[in-house]
Amino acid sequence: MAESAVSFLMQYLGPLLVDEANSLKGVDGEVRELRNELESIRSFLRDADSRQDTDEGLKTWVKQIREVAYDIEDVLDEFMLAQAQEQNGAHGCIDFLHTLIKQFMVHHQTASSIRDIKTRIRTITERKDAYALNRTEQSSSSNSMNEPWHDRRLDALFIEEADLVGIEKPRSRLMKWLVKGDSKLTKISVVGMGGLGKTTLVKKVYDDQKVKKHFETCAWITVSQSFKGEDLLRSMIKQFSKAKEDPYPQGFDTMTKFELIQVVQDYLKNKRYLLVLDDVWSEHVWNFLRNALRASECGSRVMITTRKGDVASSSCVGPSDHIYHLRALSRRNAWSLFCKKAFHSHEKNSCPPELEELSRSFVNKCRGLPLAIVALGSLLSIKNQTYVEWEMIHRSLGLELENDDNLRSMMKILSLSFNDLPYYLKSCFLYMCVFPEDYAIKRMKLIRLWIAEGFIERHESRSMEEVAEGYLNALITRNLILVVGQRPWGQLMTCRLHDIVREFVISKSREEHFFASSVEEKTTLCNRIRHLSIYSGENFLKYDTFSHLRSLFIFEVDGLCTTSAITSFASLRLLKVVDLENVSVEIFPDDLTSLLHLRYLSLENTKIKKLPSSLGKLQNLETLDLRGTFVCELPAEILKLECLRHLVVYRHNRDGAYRSFNYIDAIKMPAGMGNMRSLHTLEVVEAERGIIAEFGNLTELRRLCIIKLRREDGNDLCTSLDKMNNLHSFEVSSMDEEEVLDLHSLSHPPLPLQCLRLEGRLAKLPEWIATLHNLVSIRLMWSRLRDDPLKALQSLPNLVELELRRAYDGEELYCQGRGYPSLKELFLIELRGLKKVRLEKGAMSSLQKLKIRRCEELVEPPLGIQHLINLKELRMQDMSEAFLKGLRNEGDEQLVDSIQHIPLIRYFDRQERTSQDFSRFRRTPRRLKQLSGTANEEQ
Repeated sequence: MAESAVSFLMQYLGPLLVDEANSLKGVDGEVRELRNELESIRSFLRDADSRQDTDEGLKTWVKQIREVAYDIEDVLDEFMLAQAQEQNGAHGCIDFLHTLIKQFMVHHQTASSIRDIKTRIRTITERKDAYALNRTEQSSSSNSMNEPWHDRRLDALFIEEADLVGIEKPRSRLMKWLVKGDSKLTKISVVGMGGLGKTTLVKKVYDDQKVKKHFETCAWITVSQSFKGEDLLRSMIKQFSKAKEDPYPQGFDTMTKFELIQVVQDYLKNKRYLLVLDDVWSEHVWNFLRNALRASECGSRVMITTRKGDVASSSCVGPSDHIYHLRALSRRNAWSLFCKKAFHSHEKNSCPPELEELSRSFVNKCRGLPLAIVALGSLLSIKNQTYVEWEMIHRSLGLELENDDNLRSMMKILSLSFNDLPYYLKSCFLYMCVFPEDYAIKRMKLIRLWIAEGFIERHESRSMEEVAEGYLNALITRNLILVVGQRPWGQLMTCRLHDIVREFVISKSREEHFFASSVEEKTTLCNRIRHLSIYSGENFLKYDTFSHLRSLFIFEVDGLCTTSAITSFASLRLLKVVDLENVSVEIFPDDLTSLLHLRYLSLENTKIKKLPSSLGKLQNLETLDLRGTFVCELPAEILKLECLRHLVVYRHNRDGAYRSFNYIDAIKMPAGMGNMRSLHTLEVVEAERGIIAEFGNLTELRRLCIIKLRREDGNDLCTSLDKMNNLHSFEVSSMDEEEVLDLHSLSHPPLPLQCLRLEGRLAKLPEWIATLHNLVSIRLMWSRLRDDPLKALQSLPNLVELELRRAYDGEELYCQGRGYPSLKELFLIELRGLKKVRLEKGAMSSLQKLKIRRCEELVEPPLGIQHLINLKELRMQDMSEAFLKGLRNEGDEQLVDSIQHIPLIRYFDRQERTSQDFSRFRRTPRRLKQLSGTANEEQ
């Protein structure tokens, strides 16, 4: 983490020396020297974070360097703030003279501060070097004083069968892959977050007698994070030799890497072997061992356990290879495991009634993570089993994680994943704790926040958002972030931290003075913290002067009004992020516009009605989120925000129903929007005359949403779209249901376009849509086409989602064989003239979800639906009585047979507010199961 702070500064100082050359006169020499000083210690910090856990001296040094890095950032931010204020305030000769004097003083003070910091760095380094000679002695003394932590990874190898739950199905699957299948060398990767029980599962499979009998020789190797290839090979030779009681080859201990590889190859030649590589951290492990494990036809297997998805995917690339994603325990199994550990002295491991509510809460916090359940259950088993004591532990769980031996050992295992992160991911990962427990974090919100905080490194060929998305995917691949919501084409929508991982992150952040929240005791808070979250309604900021704060989040919790939590922002002059989402504030805080470093401002779902003209002062603002506010128009001064990248300014029409035509209202934009050339996101803008033509200047746009387009403005819009070569998502709606969308003149549609939504009448489907091979989602709404749109779009190779809502007035939809090869979800909604849907064999071969709603003339499911072998859901709503009779087996038996392969078949009647389950219907009449539902269930 210290290296993250230093690397951030290195990234920060480089552009500063170039872009602010005039401002830094008199200071630039000091800044350059400081940059060189930091670079000289950064290489040493590469592995400092992982070693400081076992070296108290190193830990102290790292802490001091981190605080120095924070101080450097503060000095430079204060300097740039003073510069900006001087430039904004100078008018006339007297003001100019005053500005020169003040500027001299600021430069002098900044240079003096930097010299002091350089002296501190040298002193810290000299002190570290002076005590380096005694480090070995001190380290051994320190280790003797500190109790060693118990590595629970070793426990995983010796768990008794009676203590296991929920491994029957995964064990059966793994054993099948081991003893059956291809005779070629097969790799099997078991992947999941730390503590899920990967080692336990694989060890039980490895020890099974059927497995032992199937293979001639077996070896189990635990791979360290800093593995050495020669050591792995020697360990393999020892274990394989021991299994066959063969002697080691002569000169075994002095063999070269090449010689060891040859020994392994010779020994395993024509043998059916099983090799387990446990806890693999790097894809280099398999890349190295593959030379020794040459392909054979003996049915040999290699099993790998890893926390990292990229390790699993890079190892298992063959057609017969398998990747098994180990999931968390089910609620039932999690409860069973907890009771075994917490109540092992009770008859049948039963939970006392008075402790059940608290016990359920403990189990919920563990989120099915066996390591956490075992550690927490073991802790509680030795406590007095009274409600008072258990409630106290529940309330102070974060403190228990740091102090209790069982839980501390668990946290050490989690810390291995954190220490393995490259420096540029550590700040991003720690930042996740600013959100409350169980908070579903939106993908783009997180990406924009990371960018605003300066965590994302610049890349020549990719945008900051693309680099940030790569960081997010890397954390997901490492199983440190859980995916909550995902689009059909795999794009992340929302994510969160596992509760126990979040406790670890909070503990680490508190130690680093990185983050604090209002939940913590105020006496323990350090005013050097960088990021603060407020979860209560009280005026929390009055307790401390958080002058070092870079981001402030205020979350509305349990309906508490948090208006009183917002005090003057003037003292928080270095803030880069302010997030007031859902806060009950009605007036824009005036002193927000004095935060000249502000890059991210979210007022989403507040009650603010008007923005001040002083908004134009926020020259560094990159994201302005006004979704769901009462703001009706933007001030003209917003055009001064040259750095603005994301402008989100729509609200849902409170008078219109969800999904009614034009259910979204836009905020009135000032003329001149075409000058905001840095914009990547613009949603939603009303298509006023003059503004449409200006869009052509916004060539950096990735997402554009327009409403209330007139037919006569279609040509101007197409001309603008022709220039948007970076557009990924485009949504447009017409003025009303009768207004035609004229988009036929688009000659050079944006090739990167992935998502397209057209809402309004179309005389004809634009031909250019069928040429966009990168499209993954199309929504046609109120189009009322006369020609079959299903047939027109069937050649799009990557289309995953298609929605037709009042999009077709014809009687039949038809799809040829091999049409829509990638389509996973199809929605046919309110196609009121539709009488028949025909799908040839081979069409929509990947379809998983089909929804049909309010197609009153349709009397039967699509013809050919029996060929959709991957279809998992068929959902219907408000269909005709004739349609229902067919499903009830009152009609053609062949029709009923055609849908028997679909696991989930549900019918919802919105008027009756009931849901009927046809999933298990098998020809013979049976009473339909009535399930409660709501009118919103199928919307």
